Amino acid sequence: MSGSAKKTIYAAMAANFAIAIIKFIAASITGSSAMLSEGIHSVVDTGNELLLLLGLRLSKQPADDSHPFGYGLELYFWTLIVALFIFAVGGGMSIYEGIRHIRHPEPLTDPRWNYGVLALATIFEGYSWNVALQEFLASKSEANFWTAIRASKDPTVFTILMEDTAALIGLFVAFLGVLSGHFLGNVYLDGVASIVIGVILCGVALLLAIESKGLLIGEGATAETVASIREITNNDPAVEKVITLLTLHFGPQEILLNLEINFVDDLETEELAIAVERLESSIRTKHSEIQNIFIEAKSISVRGKAVSSE
Repeated sequence: MSGSAKKTIYAAMAANFAIAIIKFIAASITGSSAMLSEGIHSVVDTGNELLLLLGLRLSKQPADDSHPFGYGLELYFWTLIVALFIFAVGGGMSIYEGIRHIRHPEPLTDPRWNYGVLALATIFEGYSWNVALQEFLASKSEANFWTAIRASKDPTVFTILMEDTAALIGLFVAFLGVLSGHFLGNVYLDGVASIVIGVILCGVALLLAIESKGLLIGEGATAETVASIREITNNDPAVEKVITLLTLHFGPQEILLNLEINFVDDLETEELAIAVERLESSIRTKHSEIQNIFIEAKSISVRGKAVSSE
């Protein structure tokens, strides 16, 4: 993971921690359920950043006998845990607090505290969102935003981006809840806002879970990467035809490649070995993320004898 992506996590963690403290203070003074839900949201987000950092650390462990392809999938696992955390703690607690406030409403006291806190929170959250957005835009190649998220194999940046987007929407909902409850004198609207915030968090959690599931069960390289590998292979003078090309992500920058190739006839054994080494070197030069390459030569004739090599 690049240093700029780590900067995204640290910026989000610092912002959410500061925001959580401010929100809880305001909630305790005003009795706002929506503000309490927003405080819970910020605490959850702070914990999520810690989980992402843990996942990054564990994913960098070197390969060993029990995990010959490394620990890159650790990052995808902890991203799934983040999604569950947002759903159960963030969304669940917000909905619970909203229902509790509707059943047992309490009038808001001095809502000016809420307005001030929401303004500060928006500034902090906006900064974190901008950092995440700039990092995501710098790394994406697809023109369509959602397509870029779907194609991304690094869950850290888009997780922070989606968290911060949900936070900004939640702040707007909390503002509407406090404002309408204050001017309309309706003590139930604050609880409704809390429920809406919870639903937003559950929706974000579901999207993150879907992305994490896809990465955990195994996703191949992008179509552009596969096409590039196929072109490199087909352009080699020793290759007659690419039969099978399979890729699998074991981490954001860790790809396993399996190639099944028909080589030209009448290659000497040494020539075949040189061709395989040349292919591996050419592919790794163009795509450094490909860590493991397995090449299988199918039904070729070496000095008149059929052989199969790997």
